[in-house]
Amino acid sequence: MIAAVTEEEGATDGPVATRPGPPNRLARNVVVGATISFFVFALVGDTFLSVLFDKHPALFIALNSRNRNLALAKPYLDWWSFFGIATVRLLASDPLFFLLGRWYGDAGVRWIEKRSPTYGPLARGAERWFGKASYPLVVLAPNNYICLFAGAGGMAVPVFFALNLLGTVGRLVVLWFVTDSLAEPLDWLRDLISDYRLPVFVLSVALVVLSLVLDRKAGGTEVEGLLHIEDEIAEIEAEDAAGERVVEEGAPVRPRDDGDG
Repeated sequence: MIAAVTEEEGATDGPVATRPGPPNRLARNVVVGATISFFVFALVGDTFLSVLFDKHPALFIALNSRNRNLALAKPYLDWWSFFGIATVRLLASDPLFFLLGRWYGDAGVRWIEKRSPTYGPLARGAERWFGKASYPLVVLAPNNYICLFAGAGGMAVPVFFALNLLGTVGRLVVLWFVTDSLAEPLDWLRDLISDYRLPVFVLSVALVVLSLVLDRKAGGTEVEGLLHIEDEIAEIEAEDAAGERVVEEGAPVRPRDDGDG
């Protein structure tokens, strides 16, 4: 697991036994509510892709600034709209997961892995790499998992924001120029979506519904997890405590075989 720190303890070589938790219920509700809102905004953007990408491009990337959406909407936006809106949107949700990591520590890492049925294996892989290259990962891939790992690992707040901003702006600059080099296939895709808006809309709805159903069957959606985060964190900590008790009780130790008999 990721090494965690607290304000009083400083850096450690392993996870700390306790986690601070949110300062109060209001703070927790604000962070959880904002996180759920961004999740819903992203689903709306994915659902109405065919309607928004060229007619309302600013709203489109404000709802969901994933790379695909930015590439589709770029020709319809001024550079300041592209960089301004996308930067704010991408940076807005990252501190929320950073806070969840700070509040819940190692149990929060376990929670996001458990609560991401689709991307759980990727999250576990990212966690293994995070301990070795935390700064580069925040710059190169400041997604929900990485931001939560940064918080759980005790990364300093100014460092996190500086790395996150650098990575976000760098990503947008690369995307700005890459889309120019791929203008022909992207123009073909935009024309295809424009010509078949209704079928693409139906397909988008079907894909969004399918992803939600699969997540529900695999253990629950992110919204459900966020709504019950305190209970699920408590269950994870109880499981960890039970495991520690089993280890402390010990098991029969086999006599050492030195090869003399």
